[in-house]
Amino acid sequence: MNLELQPSTGVALQDAALASSLQIAKKSNSNLAFALACLPAERRRDMISFYAFCRIVDDIADDPKVAEAQKRISLSQWRHAVLNAGEGIHDPVLSEVVTLPAKYGFSPSLLAEIIDGVASDLTSVRYPTIEALLEYCYKVASVVGLVSIHIFGHSDPRCHEYAVALGYALQLTNIMRDVGEDARDAGRIYLPLDELARFGVREDDILSGRYGEGFAAMMEFQYQRARRYYMEAAALLPVADRKNMIASEMMAQIYREILEKLRNAGYRVFDRREKLSKLRKGIILGGYLLRGFIGAV
Repeated sequence: MNLELQPSTGVALQDAALASSLQIAKKSNSNLAFALACLPAERRRDMISFYAFCRIVDDIADDPKVAEAQKRISLSQWRHAVLNAGEGIHDPVLSEVVTLPAKYGFSPSLLAEIIDGVASDLTSVRYPTIEALLEYCYKVASVVGLVSIHIFGHSDPRCHEYAVALGYALQLTNIMRDVGEDARDAGRIYLPLDELARFGVREDDILSGRYGEGFAAMMEFQYQRARRYYMEAAALLPVADRKNMIASEMMAQIYREILEKLRNAGYRVFDRREKLSKLRKGIILGGYLLRGFIGAV
């Protein structure tokens, strides 16, 4: 994927960057990539480049074939690059991403914060309290939201609070859905340890995929918190920005429905990974596209 950048090949590099970004987005099959279909062409292209950047740095941290020391070096190089106009890394996706802060008026430090967030996954992950967990959620989800609202075209500064709350809601939903996968594949537990103890759930229960007596009650407690953040985000979204936040509102609906599926399935997170069908996501996309077209947002 590396590409030596030459000053005289700007159009070719844009094409290469977009091709690389689209390939990454398609491969990931993510809900965010799906939601971007409702954006205008240029903003969609820039969001795809930003999303591809997020995937690249996340994959660096999660690659099981690479030693931790090398991962830290790679992430440090990417962190330096986003703060210094791509210096030191020749990559088509990076060449696009480093232009976004100036284009949309946000600080490159937000890109560095995302890298800091994924870098925290390099150690055996445990979070003693919800406050510690939310610090992580802020970097890997809320900051992604803060960049996204700039690319979407927000106008009201209060939209920043919306992005932060929605980021918490989305990441907490992801954490609940992936409890089994994170424990099984990486030995990670993202649920607050003091809350596990409050409900009588041991770390070993999570790592072994056992449904103890207090597990469902503990997950219901997590559900209620995530639900509150969705409600908070909805209340914080400024009226002036509703039309431009269609993609983020689509994400909110998709993940709210996943959250409800988790609850309706009795939080069987060790047996299955809840998701929406392509048909259901297509219906959601169609609904938001229609609402945007008629202005009913």
